[in-house]
Amino acid sequence: MSDKLVMMLLTISPDQPHLCGTPFFQAAAAAAMDAEVEIYFASSATRLLVRGIADGIHPSDNKAKSVYGFMQDAAQLGVKFFACGGALEAYAITSELLIPECTGIAGAAAYICRVMDDDWKSIAY
Repeated sequence: MSDKLVMMLLTISPDQPHLCGTPFFQAAAAAAMDAEVEIYFASSATRLLVRGIADGIHPSDNKAKSVYGFMQDAAQLGVKFFACGGALEAYAITSELLIPECTGIAGAAAYICRVMDDDWKSIAY
């Protein structure tokens, strides 16, 4: 079994909060199983990395935990978050606006290197 997981968040968006909790819950589960986990945020998913956005949305109607709460759980277990530089530019997001859990900026080449590496498994949302 691989102990490395890379995730691409491409089709989730703060505009559809009901889709936003699962990736972070699954990333936290993998990290709790001692897997190295990286999440790459692309397109509108990158907006989740802006301070205040994920904190203001909830994946369910009971509002027990915000999407940001799920993100913090994953980050506390060592999950790394990478923002797409192109998406940051497209949405006029500067690094000063990013949540502290954002590990850095990484583009397509970094993600593709992970996907092409036999040591890594991948999931896309």
